[in-house]
Amino acid sequence: MVREITLLGNPVLRQKCQRVRDFDAEETKIVIRDLTDTLAEFQSRKGFGRGIAAPQIGSTKQIIVLDFEIKGPLINPKITSRSQRAFRLWDDCFSFPDLVVMVDRSYRITVEYRDEAGKPQTLKAEGGLSELLQHEIDHLNGILAIDRAIDPRHIVLRSEHEKLVHRENIL
Repeated sequence: MVREITLLGNPVLRQKCQRVRDFDAEETKIVIRDLTDTLAEFQSRKGFGRGIAAPQIGSTKQIIVLDFEIKGPLINPKITSRSQRAFRLWDDCFSFPDLVVMVDRSYRITVEYRDEAGKPQTLKAEGGLSELLQHEIDHLNGILAIDRAIDPRHIVLRSEHEKLVHRENIL
């Protein structure tokens, strides 16, 4: 079922999520299905979107769903290593759609997680996938991209950012 996206200011976005212990529980299956449906609907309506975390639909379970390089749920994901090399980018989020935030992210990470059946998995990611995983896993810990801004001047309205990018492309 498509769920409403939880927006900045809703306290659920600041909660640390609970580990999933019962992979066969109906609640676990519902959260995975609703995340998948909500991401697909957002993509079809907006034309973009690579991942979503459980708090963004009001759940406090450690579940994210991706549709970028890999597709599907990651349950209880944990970053186990990070590269020293980092990169800087403008990050955005379904939960504050009118803002973009300049953040630094590790270029390469390793993530341990459980698949839908509860089987342990390890994923090595770099670049865009690494950035996306860091963003979504932060959500599970009550951390938002605005908390990672390089400084307060780098939290801007999307409309202003687009004007600046457009102006730079013309020059």
